[in-house]
Amino acid sequence: MFHARIFVTRRPSILEPEGRAIKQALGTLDYDEVTTVRMGKLADLEIDVAERSEAERIAEEVAEKLLANPVMEDFSVEVSPVETPTAA
Repeated sequence: MFHARIFVTRRPSILEPEGRAIKQALGTLDYDEVTTVRMGKLADLEIDVAERSEAERIAEEVAEKLLANPVMEDFSVEVSPVETPTAA
């Protein structure tokens, strides 16, 4: 079993109105050190397969086919084994 995190963000060339609004709000709260804000989406998946490479393949396909708009968005995938709790 593997845990996959898929991060979807707008491409740098795409206007980011939500990030711009957050940056302006941060400025009114005196967080002038923050120079850029970009928002995105996060999806957490648990994938029940034996091999990490298979979990990575599935997560990438899910991102490409369903979660990310290839015209406007990029994505990255992180896959790690699901840790099973140990008995005390």
